Amino acid sequence: MDKHDGREAAQTRAGDRGVLGDPWYDALASGWGELDGTGAPAPAVPPQTAPPERSAAAIYLEVQRSAAFQEVRSRYRRFVIPAAAVFFTWYLAYIVTATTAPGLMGRPVVGAVNVAMLAGLGQFLSTFLLTWLYSRHARLRRDRAALELRWDTQEMTRVIEGGRR
Repeated sequence: MDKHDGREAAQTRAGDRGVLGDPWYDALASGWGELDGTGAPAPAVPPQTAPPERSAAAIYLEVQRSAAFQEVRSRYRRFVIPAAAVFFTWYLAYIVTATTAPGLMGRPVVGAVNVAMLAGLGQFLSTFLLTWLYSRHARLRRDRAALELRWDTQEMTRVIEGGRR
């Protein structure tokens, strides 16, 4: 650009991102001795108001009150409460039967294996089965929604921290 070229030449060379299309130029240069076309100085650009700051605690409360979070909690409770009740009942049935009906629990099934041994092994198997069912339920019904909530929450708190991580 030559020394004598004006703003129009700079704009045509830079395309849409020329001096006149630069938002920083317009905001900073307005009101600094420019005329508004009537001969009077142009009014200063009012400062832009920043959005109200939210604290991390407010964001977490907002997320906790959201429908998505309540749905994740509801799905968790719909699985855990019945599963825990069934497992606890099964465990108590084993303990009560072992103490009140030793004859039943001592009855041989195959060789030296009796009912008590099978019920005890059933306790271990039911623990592993419940663990597998819980992880499957979490993977299919809750993990994706929980990760989306976590991502959204992290994005909201990142804005508070100034975008640095």
